Amino acid sequence: MFQVILLGSLAGAMIPLGGLIAANENIQRYWLRNEFRHSVVAFGGGALLSAVTFVLIPDGEKALSTFAVIGWIAVGAISMAAVDARLSRRGSHRAQLVAMLSDFIPEAVALGAVIASGESSGLLLAMMIALQNLPEGFNAFREQRDSGAKTGRILRNFVGLSLIGPIAALAGFLLLADFPQVTGTIMLTAAGAILYLIFQDIAPQAKLANRHGPALGAVAGFLLGLTGHLLIG
Repeated sequence: MFQVILLGSLAGAMIPLGGLIAANENIQRYWLRNEFRHSVVAFGGGALLSAVTFVLIPDGEKALSTFAVIGWIAVGAISMAAVDARLSRRGSHRAQLVAMLSDFIPEAVALGAVIASGESSGLLLAMMIALQNLPEGFNAFREQRDSGAKTGRILRNFVGLSLIGPIAALAGFLLLADFPQVTGTIMLTAAGAILYLIFQDIAPQAKLANRHGPALGAVAGFLLGLTGHLLIG
Protein backbone atom coordinates (compact mmCIF):
# COMPACT_ATOMS: atom_id res chain seq x y z
CA MET A 1 0.00 0.00 0.00
CA PHE A 2 2.77 2.44 0.93
CA GLN A 3 4.58 1.68 -2.32
CA VAL A 4 1.45 2.52 -4.32
CA ILE A 5 1.01 5.87 -2.57
CA LEU A 6 4.71 6.71 -2.87
CA LEU A 7 5.02 5.92 -6.57
CA GLY A 8 1.72 7.58 -7.42
CA SER A 9 2.86 10.69 -5.54
CA LEU A 10 6.19 10.67 -7.38
CA ALA A 11 4.41 10.64 -10.73
CA GLY A 12 1.99 13.37 -9.71
CA ALA A 13 4.63 15.66 -8.21
CA MET A 14 6.09 16.31 -11.65
CA ILE A 15 2.99 18.31 -12.66
CA PRO A 16 3.57 21.24 -10.25
CA LEU A 17 7.33 20.90 -10.77
CA GLY A 18 6.86 21.36 -14.53
CA GLY A 19 4.65 24.37 -13.80
CA LEU A 20 7.24 25.83 -11.43
CA ILE A 21 9.95 25.51 -14.08
CA ALA A 22 7.70 27.24 -16.62
CA ALA A 23 6.95 30.02 -14.13
CA ASN A 24 10.66 30.73 -13.66
CA GLU A 25 11.87 30.05 -17.21
CA ASN A 26 13.39 33.25 -18.57
CA ILE A 27 15.53 32.91 -21.67
CA GLN A 28 16.59 36.39 -22.79
CA ARG A 29 16.96 35.89 -26.53
CA TYR A 30 13.54 35.86 -28.12
CA TRP A 31 14.31 33.41 -30.93
CA LEU A 32 15.85 30.92 -28.49
CA ARG A 33 12.99 31.30 -26.00
CA ASN A 34 10.44 30.86 -28.78
CA GLU A 35 12.09 27.73 -30.18
CA PHE A 36 12.61 26.28 -26.69
CA ARG A 37 8.95 26.68 -25.78
CA HIS A 38 7.72 25.19 -29.05
CA SER A 39 10.17 22.31 -28.58
CA VAL A 40 8.82 21.56 -25.11
CA VAL A 41 5.27 21.53 -26.51
CA ALA A 42 6.42 19.11 -29.22
CA PHE A 43 8.32 17.00 -26.66
CA GLY A 44 5.13 16.67 -24.62
CA GLY A 45 3.23 15.66 -27.76
CA GLY A 46 5.83 13.00 -28.52
CA ALA A 47 5.63 11.71 -24.95
CA LEU A 48 1.84 11.53 -25.19
CA LEU A 49 2.09 9.65 -28.48
CA SER A 50 4.50 7.17 -26.91
CA ALA A 51 2.13 6.70 -23.97
CA VAL A 52 -0.66 5.79 -26.42
CA THR A 53 1.61 3.51 -28.46
CA PHE A 54 3.48 1.67 -25.71
CA VAL A 55 1.23 1.80 -22.62
CA LEU A 56 -2.42 2.65 -23.15
CA ILE A 57 -3.22 0.59 -26.25
CA PRO A 58 -0.97 -2.46 -25.60
CA ASP A 59 -2.13 -2.79 -21.98
CA GLY A 60 -5.72 -1.81 -22.73
CA GLU A 61 -6.29 -4.31 -25.50
CA LYS A 62 -5.21 -7.40 -23.56
CA ALA A 63 -8.62 -8.22 -22.07
CA LEU A 64 -10.81 -6.92 -24.91
CA SER A 65 -11.81 -8.05 -28.40
CA THR A 66 -10.53 -6.32 -31.52
CA PHE A 67 -13.87 -4.61 -32.17
CA ALA A 68 -14.05 -3.42 -28.56
CA VAL A 69 -10.54 -1.97 -28.80
CA ILE A 70 -11.40 -0.02 -31.95
CA GLY A 71 -14.76 1.02 -30.54
CA TRP A 72 -13.45 2.41 -27.24
CA ILE A 73 -10.65 4.33 -28.96
CA ALA A 74 -13.26 5.86 -31.28
CA VAL A 75 -15.49 6.69 -28.30
CA GLY A 76 -12.57 8.47 -26.63
CA ALA A 77 -11.78 10.52 -29.73
CA ILE A 78 -15.40 11.49 -30.40
CA SER A 79 -16.02 12.37 -26.75
CA MET A 80 -12.91 14.55 -26.64
CA ALA A 81 -13.95 16.26 -29.88
CA ALA A 82 -17.27 17.14 -28.23
CA VAL A 83 -15.50 18.44 -25.11
CA ASP A 84 -13.05 20.42 -27.25
CA ALA A 85 -15.88 21.98 -29.24
CA ARG A 86 -17.63 23.05 -26.04
CA LEU A 87 -14.43 24.53 -24.59
CA SER A 88 -13.80 26.40 -27.85
CA ARG A 89 -17.28 27.92 -27.78
CA ARG A 90 -16.61 29.12 -24.25
CA GLY A 91 -13.22 30.54 -25.26
CA SER A 92 -11.34 28.16 -22.96
CA HIS A 93 -7.73 27.16 -23.69
CA ARG A 94 -7.15 23.87 -21.88
CA ALA A 95 -5.98 21.42 -24.53
CA GLN A 96 -2.63 20.78 -22.86
CA LEU A 97 -4.23 20.38 -19.44
CA VAL A 98 -6.90 17.98 -20.71
CA ALA A 99 -4.30 15.97 -22.64
CA MET A 100 -2.07 15.73 -19.57
CA LEU A 101 -4.90 14.44 -17.39
CA SER A 102 -6.15 12.07 -20.11
CA ASP A 103 -2.67 10.52 -20.09
CA PHE A 104 -1.92 10.72 -16.37
CA ILE A 105 -5.10 9.27 -14.84
CA PRO A 106 -5.28 5.95 -16.76
CA GLU A 107 -1.52 5.42 -16.46
CA ALA A 108 -1.73 5.96 -12.68
CA VAL A 109 -4.60 3.45 -12.52
CA ALA A 110 -2.49 1.01 -14.53
CA LEU A 111 0.42 1.63 -12.13
CA GLY A 112 -1.69 0.51 -9.18
CA ALA A 113 -2.91 -2.56 -11.04
CA VAL A 114 0.67 -3.47 -12.01
CA ILE A 115 1.81 -3.28 -8.39
CA ALA A 116 -1.18 -5.36 -7.26
CA SER A 117 -0.30 -8.05 -9.80
CA GLY A 118 3.14 -8.45 -8.23
CA GLU A 119 5.10 -7.40 -11.32
CA SER A 120 8.48 -5.75 -10.70
CA SER A 121 8.07 -2.96 -13.23
CA GLY A 122 6.11 -0.60 -10.95
CA LEU A 123 9.04 1.69 -10.12
CA LEU A 124 10.12 2.04 -13.74
CA LEU A 125 6.54 2.70 -14.88
CA ALA A 126 6.16 5.39 -12.20
CA MET A 127 9.40 7.03 -13.35
CA MET A 128 8.24 7.07 -16.98
CA ILE A 129 4.90 8.62 -15.99
CA ALA A 130 6.80 11.23 -13.98
CA LEU A 131 9.10 12.06 -16.92
CA GLN A 132 6.06 12.50 -19.15
CA ASN A 133 4.26 14.70 -16.61
CA LEU A 134 7.18 17.14 -16.33
CA PRO A 135 7.00 18.62 -19.87
CA GLU A 136 3.21 18.25 -19.88
CA GLY A 137 3.01 20.28 -16.66
CA PHE A 138 5.29 22.88 -18.24
CA ASN A 139 3.08 23.15 -21.31
CA ALA A 140 -0.18 23.18 -19.36
CA PHE A 141 1.11 25.94 -17.09
CA ARG A 142 2.06 28.18 -20.03
CA GLU A 143 -1.29 27.50 -21.67
CA GLN A 144 -3.15 28.52 -18.51
CA ARG A 145 -0.98 31.60 -17.96
CA ASP A 146 -1.39 32.72 -21.56
CA SER A 147 -5.16 32.55 -21.09
CA GLY A 148 -4.91 35.07 -18.24
CA ALA A 149 -4.76 32.88 -15.12
CA LYS A 150 -2.43 34.03 -12.34
CA THR A 151 0.76 32.12 -11.58
CA GLY A 152 0.01 31.42 -7.92
CA ARG A 153 -3.44 30.08 -8.66
CA ILE A 154 -2.18 27.82 -11.44
CA LEU A 155 0.54 26.34 -9.22
CA ARG A 156 -1.95 25.74 -6.38
CA ASN A 157 -4.26 23.98 -8.81
CA PHE A 158 -1.37 21.88 -10.09
CA VAL A 159 -0.49 20.82 -6.55
CA GLY A 160 -4.09 19.69 -6.17
CA LEU A 161 -3.93 17.82 -9.48
CA SER A 162 -0.79 16.00 -8.33
CA LEU A 163 -2.95 14.22 -5.72
CA ILE A 164 -4.64 12.40 -8.59
CA GLY A 165 -1.50 10.24 -8.79
CA PRO A 166 -1.79 8.39 -5.46
CA ILE A 167 -5.61 8.38 -5.59
CA ALA A 168 -5.77 6.82 -9.07
CA ALA A 169 -2.97 4.39 -8.24
CA LEU A 170 -4.83 3.28 -5.09
CA ALA A 171 -8.01 2.83 -7.12
CA GLY A 172 -6.16 0.61 -9.57
CA PHE A 173 -4.54 -1.31 -6.72
CA LEU A 174 -7.68 -1.85 -4.61
CA LEU A 175 -10.55 -1.88 -7.08
CA LEU A 176 -9.48 -2.68 -10.62
CA ALA A 177 -6.74 -5.29 -10.38
CA ASP A 178 -9.37 -8.04 -10.77
CA PHE A 179 -11.28 -6.20 -13.50
CA PRO A 180 -8.91 -5.94 -16.46
CA GLN A 181 -11.75 -5.19 -18.89
CA VAL A 182 -12.71 -2.05 -16.96
CA THR A 183 -9.08 -0.94 -16.77
CA GLY A 184 -8.65 -1.66 -20.48
CA THR A 185 -11.74 0.37 -21.36
CA ILE A 186 -10.42 3.36 -19.39
CA MET A 187 -7.02 3.17 -21.05
CA LEU A 188 -8.34 2.80 -24.60
CA THR A 189 -10.84 5.63 -24.21
CA ALA A 190 -8.00 7.82 -22.95
CA ALA A 191 -5.86 6.77 -25.92
CA GLY A 192 -8.53 7.94 -28.35
CA ALA A 193 -8.88 11.26 -26.53
CA ILE A 194 -5.14 11.85 -26.55
CA LEU A 195 -4.80 11.04 -30.25
CA TYR A 196 -7.50 13.58 -31.03
CA LEU A 197 -5.83 16.28 -28.92
CA ILE A 198 -2.37 15.64 -30.39
CA PHE A 199 -3.52 16.32 -33.93
CA GLN A 200 -6.17 18.92 -33.13
CA ASP A 201 -4.33 21.13 -30.65
CA ILE A 202 -0.84 20.10 -29.59
CA ALA A 203 0.90 19.49 -32.93
CA PRO A 204 -0.37 22.79 -34.44
CA GLN A 205 0.95 24.65 -31.37
CA ALA A 206 4.36 23.04 -31.78
CA LYS A 207 4.82 24.20 -35.39
CA LEU A 208 7.48 26.89 -35.84
CA ALA A 209 8.48 28.15 -39.28
CA ASN A 210 12.11 27.67 -40.34
CA ARG A 211 13.04 25.91 -37.09
CA HIS A 212 13.81 22.21 -36.67
CA GLY A 213 13.98 22.01 -32.87
CA PRO A 214 10.25 21.34 -32.28
CA ALA A 215 10.17 18.36 -34.66
CA LEU A 216 13.28 16.93 -33.00
CA GLY A 217 11.64 17.56 -29.62
CA ALA A 218 8.66 15.46 -30.68
CA VAL A 219 10.98 12.62 -31.67
CA ALA A 220 12.82 12.94 -28.34
CA GLY A 221 9.54 12.71 -26.44
CA PHE A 222 8.58 9.59 -28.38
CA LEU A 223 12.02 8.06 -27.73
CA LEU A 224 11.51 8.68 -24.02
CA GLY A 225 8.43 6.46 -24.08
CA LEU A 226 10.13 3.89 -26.30
CA THR A 227 13.03 3.66 -23.85
CA GLY A 228 10.67 2.98 -20.98
CA HIS A 229 8.77 0.42 -23.03
CA LEU A 230 11.93 -1.48 -23.91
CA LEU A 231 13.20 -1.40 -20.33
CA ILE A 232 9.87 -2.57 -18.88
CA GLY A 233 9.43 -5.15 -21.61
